Amino acid sequence: MLSSYEEQVLREAKRWEKSLSKRDTLIQRSSKRIQTKINKKIPERVHHVVTESIRTMIEAALTTSEYIDPVEVRQDASFREREGMVRERMKRYKRTAAVEGAGTGAGGLLLGMADFPLLLSIKMKFLFDVGQLYGYEVRDYQERMYILHVFMLAFSSDNRQREIADIINKWEQEQRKWKEVDWKSLQLEYRDTIDFVKMLQLVPGFGAVVGAWANTKLLEQLGETAMNCYRLRTLRDR
Repeated sequence: MLSSYEEQVLREAKRWEKSLSKRDTLIQRSSKRIQTKINKKIPERVHHVVTESIRTMIEAALTTSEYIDPVEVRQDASFREREGMVRERMKRYKRTAAVEGAGTGAGGLLLGMADFPLLLSIKMKFLFDVGQLYGYEVRDYQERMYILHVFMLAFSSDNRQREIADIINKWEQEQRKWKEVDWKSLQLEYRDTIDFVKMLQLVPGFGAVVGAWANTKLLEQLGETAMNCYRLRTLRDR
């Protein structure tokens, strides 16, 4: 039996899930073409930093406790209380990401490159905190894989999003299939999704404002995805 709050957020999550199945808009398709052109002009060392950062992030997420900080939450906490803690945690991480983005964005190319691994770490720590707040044991390998799929869902192209959403929707049946992640595919999707705005962060002077704004928006995007994924997973069967 769901509470009125749980029924409300489940409806919201279902609407969000349905929005993922909509066809790419003309603007989105045009944006993708622009991003592809920009990618060809970005220095190879920038691409290398992004690629290596994502590979390192995946390896750490699957094999270490680097992103896991114990989160205190009562076992009998209601779903509404847990979501309140998730929102507070998201505010905290958004502030951290904004400060980090403004600092690295003000430094132009070299510090802008440093932003990629730093922001990835912030995002992953946030996701592991969220998993714990919803009551899942994030030290388990399959839970780590779930978190990586949530990350991929938040930062992938529309077509890829639909595929990942279907996997997450059937996670209890699908999870045994996922022993490893194609990190190369993941990094390409992630890079293409964030490049258009993040590359502006590498412009000296202009980058500080863009860095703070972009990092805040990317954390909001990740938070929305994570909350709706866990809402569907936790409440749908009930």
